[in-house]
Amino acid sequence: MNQWQTLIPEEHLLLQVNKSKLMEFTQTISKEVRLSGSEEELRAFHYVKETLEEMGVETQLHFHQAYISLPVKSHLTVADQPIPSITHSMGQSVNHLEAELVYAASGTAQDYQRLEVVGKIVLLDGLATPIAVKTAEEQGAIGAVFINATYTHEMIVSTVWGTPTLENKGLLPSIPVVSVTIETGAVIKNYLAEGKSICTISTVVETGIRTIPTLIADIKGQAEPDKFVLFSGHIDSWHYGAMDNGTANAAMLEVARILSTQRSQLKRTLRLAFWSGHSHGRYAGSAWYCDTNWEDLRENCLLHLNIDSVGAMDATVLTEANTMRETRKLANDVISLVADQEFTGSRFGRSGDQSFWGTGTPSLFMGLSEQEPSEDPAAKAFSQLFGSGKSGGFGWWWHTTEDTMDKIDPELLERDCKIYLSIVWRSLTSPLYPIDQLEAIADIEGSVQKWQVKAGNRFDLSSTLARIESVKASLLELKDEMKIAVKEEKVTLINHCLLELSSYLVPLNYVKGSIYEHDLALKQPAVPKFSDLELLVQTTPDQPEYYFLLTSLQRKRNEVNYALKQANRLVQETLRCLQK
Repeated sequence: MNQWQTLIPEEHLLLQVNKSKLMEFTQTISKEVRLSGSEEELRAFHYVKETLEEMGVETQLHFHQAYISLPVKSHLTVADQPIPSITHSMGQSVNHLEAELVYAASGTAQDYQRLEVVGKIVLLDGLATPIAVKTAEEQGAIGAVFINATYTHEMIVSTVWGTPTLENKGLLPSIPVVSVTIETGAVIKNYLAEGKSICTISTVVETGIRTIPTLIADIKGQAEPDKFVLFSGHIDSWHYGAMDNGTANAAMLEVARILSTQRSQLKRTLRLAFWSGHSHGRYAGSAWYCDTNWEDLRENCLLHLNIDSVGAMDATVLTEANTMRETRKLANDVISLVADQEFTGSRFGRSGDQSFWGTGTPSLFMGLSEQEPSEDPAAKAFSQLFGSGKSGGFGWWWHTTEDTMDKIDPELLERDCKIYLSIVWRSLTSPLYPIDQLEAIADIEGSVQKWQVKAGNRFDLSSTLARIESVKASLLELKDEMKIAVKEEKVTLINHCLLELSSYLVPLNYVKGSIYEHDLALKQPAVPKFSDLELLVQTTPDQPEYYFLLTSLQRKRNEVNYALKQANRLVQETLRCLQK
C-alpha cells in the first residue's frame, strides 16, 4: 500500500477549521481601507505574508506596475440643486460638465431607440457596469448618472482587462460616470418630470500607472511538486471590505494553516495567490501574473480556484456559484457533503480574476455563498451580474461603506472555508486530476449545436460537430481506462492527457481572441469564436459585410476544428500508450 492510500480522513481535516481564527484573520485584514497600491493595502499584504511564514509557508512578495484608477470625489447638480453622488474607477475626471439630462431607463437598445442622447447626459437605472457605460458612449452621451439602490455601489466601468495595451487603450471610458441612491434618483426623476433637466457633473478620478503588490505562497507537493492548484483571492477593497474580500483572505489563510501540517500527504503543490488591482485595475494583478507566468500556468496548473465574498450573514444559497462544466462535479460532491445542497452552478462571465482561460486552466468559483433572491433592486442587479439570476448576490452591502464585520456570520464562514478546504484537499491528493473532460466536450458540443441552429443554412458547422463526436468517443474509451488505472505510470499518463486537454478545450469554450491576450470584461457566449454568427444572420448576401463575415467565420472554424483534431490525437495517443 502506498502513502496516497493512507491519507487522513477528510472529515478529520474539516474538523480543524477554526471559526475564531477565521474571524481574527478577517478582523485584522479589514481594519483599514485597502485601495490598490496604497500603504494601507500593503500593510494587509505584509500581515498575510508574515502569518503564512509563521506557518512555515514559503512566500514571495512581488511588486509590479499596473494601470490603477482611484475615484476621489464627485459633485452633481440637477436643476441647480446639489445631489449626493459618487464617481467610479476608470471614469473620466471633468470640471463642471453641463448638459441636458435624459432618462434612458435601463439603457437597452430599445430604450435608446426612442431618445436623442448625443451631447447629453443619460440617467440610467441600475449599477454602473462597463457595458452600460460603453453603450451610453456609443449612443453619443457625454456623461452617465446611475440610480443604484438604498446605497451607492462602487464599480469599475472599464471593459479593458488589466493594464491596457496600445491596441485597446482606446476602449477605456471617455465620459464621467456617477451614481446616486434610489431615493435620490426619485428626486431627479421628479425634476425631469417638471422639465428641469439641466445637469452638471464634476469628478476627480486619479488614474495612471501605480506600483502594486502580488503575494505568492507555495505549500509544496511531494510526488508532483511542479503541478499545482492556484487558489486565489484579492486583498484590495472598497471601503473596509470585511466580506469583500477579508473573509476570503481569512479562508485562504486557514486552508494554508491546516494544509501546512499535512505536507507529506500532498501529491501536488498548493499555490496561494493574493492579488491587488482587482477592484481598481480590472483584475490587473491576476492579469499581470498570467502574463508573467504564462508557460508555467499552461503546463502545470491543473485548477484555478477563486474565492470572493464568502461567509456573509444570510448567505444560505450554495447552488449557483460560477463553474466550468468540467469542474462542476468536484464542487457538487463537496457541497453535498458539507452543506447538503445540490450544486448546479452558473457559467462563468468575464469577471472575478478569471485571467487564466487563455492558458487553458480549468476554473471553479468566484464567489460561493449568496443571498436568497428578493425584489430588492440591489439583489436583482447582483443576481444578474454574478450568475444565473437565481440568487440574490452577495448582499446589499456589497461595494458600499456598509461592508463591515457585522455582516459576517462565523458559522457560515466556517462552512464556506470547509468547502474550499475539501476541494483543495481532493485536488491535491486524488490519484487522478478531478477534471471531467467529457463534461467539457459535452458543453462545447451543446454550444456548437446552438450556433448551427442560429446559422441555419448560412454557415455549416457539421465538420466541427463531427470533430467533437470523435473527441467524445475517444474520451469514453479513456474513461474506461481511468476506471482500471492503478499503476503509477498509467495514472501519470492519464493526468498528463487531462491537463493537456484543458489547454485545447478551455480556450475553445471561453476565449474569443488570442490565448495570449485577455478578452474584454464583457458578457460573451459559449464558444465565442463563432460569435460573428450573430452578425451574419442579420445581414444578407447583397451586402459586402455578409462575405466579410463568412471569411472571418471560415478562419475561426479552421481554428476550432484544428484544436479539436489535436485534442483527439492527444487522447488517441494516450490510449495507445495505456493499452500497450
